Amino acid sequence: MPDARIHETDVLIVGWGLSGLVAAREALLQRRRVTIIDQEPLTNLGGQAWWSFGGLFFVDSPEQRRMGIKDSLELARQDWFGTAGFDRAEDQWPRAWAEAYLQFAAGEKRSWLKSLGVGFFPVVGWAERGGYGALGPGNSVPRFHITWGTGPGIVAPFEAAVQDAEQDGLVTVLPRHKVTELVTTNGAVTGARGDVLLASDAERGMATNRDVVGQFEIEARATVIASGGIGGNHDLVRRNWPARLGTAPEHMITGVPAYVDGSMHGVSADVGAHLINSDRMWHYVEGIQNWNPVWPSHGIRILPGPSSLWLDATGRRLPVPLYPGFDTLGTLAHLRTTGHDHSWFVLSQSIIEKEFALSGSEQNPDLTGKDISLLLKSRLAKGATGPVQAFMDQGADFVVEPTLERLVAGMQALPGGEALDPARVIAEVEARDREMENDFTKDSQIAMLRATRAYRGDKLIRTAAPHRLQDPAAGPMIAVKLHILTRKSLGGIETDLNGQALSADGNPIPGLFAAGEASGFGGGGVHGYRALEGTFVGGCLFSGRQAGRAAADSSR
Repeated sequence: MPDARIHETDVLIVGWGLSGLVAAREALLQRRRVTIIDQEPLTNLGGQAWWSFGGLFFVDSPEQRRMGIKDSLELARQDWFGTAGFDRAEDQWPRAWAEAYLQFAAGEKRSWLKSLGVGFFPVVGWAERGGYGALGPGNSVPRFHITWGTGPGIVAPFEAAVQDAEQDGLVTVLPRHKVTELVTTNGAVTGARGDVLLASDAERGMATNRDVVGQFEIEARATVIASGGIGGNHDLVRRNWPARLGTAPEHMITGVPAYVDGSMHGVSADVGAHLINSDRMWHYVEGIQNWNPVWPSHGIRILPGPSSLWLDATGRRLPVPLYPGFDTLGTLAHLRTTGHDHSWFVLSQSIIEKEFALSGSEQNPDLTGKDISLLLKSRLAKGATGPVQAFMDQGADFVVEPTLERLVAGMQALPGGEALDPARVIAEVEARDREMENDFTKDSQIAMLRATRAYRGDKLIRTAAPHRLQDPAAGPMIAVKLHILTRKSLGGIETDLNGQALSADGNPIPGLFAAGEASGFGGGGVHGYRALEGTFVGGCLFSGRQAGRAAADSSR
């Protein structure tokens, strides 16, 4: 094995996802020398954010005002804290981060991104609608702003800043460098050491080898941990699974690449970093198996509109207000009580055409490619979008049939379908359809559907006109088997508002900072128990900016 290669830098950034790139840009603005390392090949620059839909949470934005949405910092604060449910002593810094992030989202966040060339789709989405009281979880108004260019569009300006600085000699980018140890000197973190991995020509997102070909050591005045969460490591997900969400699923699909493995959490803890809220996590219940996978067990999340009938594995309808798009974690908790790892959507062709979107930059070529003609054709013309149609044609979880009886038979034929009570499915669909036949109803989902279309954005591109699921004019009928999809860690390294890592006694660890998902998107858990959506990418932006500025200051 060759001798360790030794580098020296002002700011070392471990992880080149969005938060790491943002931190690098901030340090570069202060003319600090920056070294960025990652265990993956350079094809993965941008990390998980590159794959994202690019949703961003803004408060009282021009896009909201143009859509007739009245929002305010006070209303957003009510929603955030009602959703987060902070209730622990260790939530001191997460609470402070939540307040700071709300100020950012209501203030300079949008203008800062616009100054970097980032644009936004004009129709604002309404995610995590809640359905409880005013002080309960959920967004009171639409706040989900889609980046024009999706994930790659939000990564681009920070990637460009790094590439420009690399040409100027201020940045060194080292792929295939896996940190195994943080170096300390007199109680301060002064760099990192670890393994150099065998080069890989794997495409973005694909699993890579872990063959060690050498060692490295980097001396740094400040180190930023921006290595992401644990969603690609099912063993860690199950180990941290909270009792309040029931038993951990035996079967899950994976919404992030395999390199999202949580390895830096333990490495950081070894030098005294305090890991908090490890049992808080964010997994989706609308996952489908990718017919064209990139990473192992690759799943895609359906971004559903509110019309589909949601049934558990036995065919029983989910309780109020667990409708599509209303309460992700509440739905997960309920489904864990059923004894099954899957559930079902039942819908119509009309619903899938208007309401189904798929999370991910690669599943939205019109928005990602900034292709207006394709967008108009795919979103407003008749028929499902191309990516959705591909899943209907080739996905393992879709059943398409002209009648309810044949649909139920197709559901029963899929793995897990033996749990269905066919009579119950038929009864649920027929009862729902009877309620749709006049303007009066006791079905709160139907009442909500009618009210939802008062919002122009929903009526235009997000919510189908209410109709009977068995209406032949709206058909054929469709069923989708849904899986639990791993995604985000809501806990992580505890930090102060500068992104500086804290020890268990609350004291800052000199030289060590954390950002992005590694820090629970700020403070060790800015979201508390639940998120409002559009706040993960935004959390990477804000925490990366804070940590990058502070690390640059401390490295002088």
